Amino acid sequence: MRMLSMSIKNLVMKFINTQQINNNTGIGFHGSILASQSFQRHTSGQLQPPVRIVFTGCKHIYAAGCLLIGSLLMVSSCSVSKQISKQATKVLLKDSAVSTGHIGISIYEPATGKYWYNYDATKYFVPASNTKLFSLYAGLKYLGDSLPSLRYEVENDSTILIQPAGDPSFLNDEYLSQPAFNLLSHYKYITFINSNFKENFLGYGWAWDDYQEAYMAQRSNFPVYANLVNIKNTGEKISTIPGSIQYLVPENTRLDSGFAVQKRWDDNLLTITRGTNKQITIPFTPNAADIIQMLQDTLHSTVIVSRDHQQRLKNIILSQPSDSLFKPMMHRSDNFFAEQTLLMASNQLLGYMSDEKIIDTILSKDLKDIPQKPKWVDGSGLSRYNLFTPQSFVYILNKMKNEFGLERLKNILPTGGEGTIKAYYKKDAGFIFAKTGTLSNHCALSGFIITKKNKLLIFSVLANHYQGAATPVRRAVEKFLMDIREKY
Repeated sequence: MRMLSMSIKNLVMKFINTQQINNNTGIGFHGSILASQSFQRHTSGQLQPPVRIVFTGCKHIYAAGCLLIGSLLMVSSCSVSKQISKQATKVLLKDSAVSTGHIGISIYEPATGKYWYNYDATKYFVPASNTKLFSLYAGLKYLGDSLPSLRYEVENDSTILIQPAGDPSFLNDEYLSQPAFNLLSHYKYITFINSNFKENFLGYGWAWDDYQEAYMAQRSNFPVYANLVNIKNTGEKISTIPGSIQYLVPENTRLDSGFAVQKRWDDNLLTITRGTNKQITIPFTPNAADIIQMLQDTLHSTVIVSRDHQQRLKNIILSQPSDSLFKPMMHRSDNFFAEQTLLMASNQLLGYMSDEKIIDTILSKDLKDIPQKPKWVDGSGLSRYNLFTPQSFVYILNKMKNEFGLERLKNILPTGGEGTIKAYYKKDAGFIFAKTGTLSNHCALSGFIITKKNKLLIFSVLANHYQGAATPVRRAVEKFLMDIREKY
């Protein structure tokens, strides 16, 4: 199409430079000269009017040529849209798994600023973990190159005041470097200012019966051990990390074949019963009393809580490169990292941690031109109250590309054969970079794809309320996207 456009443009310019045209054509290009009204005899013997196009100057000729180019491009665009529509109907809309629910599709070419295809792309869907793309934007926008771990002021040689910043890497065994821990280890007395957390530990609309699942770790202003307790059975002995978590083993309970764990949602007392697990990880409730005990056991310091100090402390200590958090957040769809990313962004921008306030601020300030304003309620997408459109995901991906660069996003998002798409797009690894989303009967995929003709496209496919497993739906989406990559 680019070659065709250039050919037409060259032809128009050639006409402009022409000083005299064959009179038999009846085409006049001289200033305001009108074409002849005479008739010419056609080869069939019948009188035919000449082909006549009247222009009143070279500028008009060029404008007409450009109009012609635009018309041809529009025809080509319509043709691509129709082809994709046929493929979408065949592969997705009529698919036996997809058709039991609802689907929205948007495909956009950022180079031209044009949508290639939209199907229910302005309607709202439950996006599941595609919500993390908006949390990623918040993190990229407000956290800088390194994660803020905590703010502090030193009172004297033995005492330090701290305001936690929501850093999920603190005492997290995925991160060997622990700058905040190293700082705190030098002080005998630590005052923990606990006034900047304005949220509940569990998110708005989270499924209450998942509270013992590791993928639903509770959020907090001072995460410790990723807010998870690891429980291990070695013979007849139970061990926990962190060690301060208390547990009960009922009398005469045999643990030689394994164990099971029962925990109430609002406290951290575990009951160990007979079961089959040799090791299990579950969330603990990050209340201040238990966090203080964990810090004291680990730092061997005296920790007290204060809510009196409302102003930000002067100094800040950074922990990890931000992308070392964002990459696992997107590759394995880490809910806890996503929640803490949004809380950290809130703390950086507003001075306190509130999902509602940071979401309102970002939507009204940074994303005020989003095509359809979403109902965005958490950082991870665990809530089914989240509602987004396919076009809103195209928008946020394009905005991140423009503000932070495609190469950085390629490193953060998984490609074929990696992360949550490790079983998909293996043939085209390095040409698709995307975020999945999964809740029961809901799945999503939004990201970037590079076609065989080296065109960069941004896409979003959201499927809701289908009956059955996600795999057949994901395979249908995979076929649809790979067909686009092959053909264009």
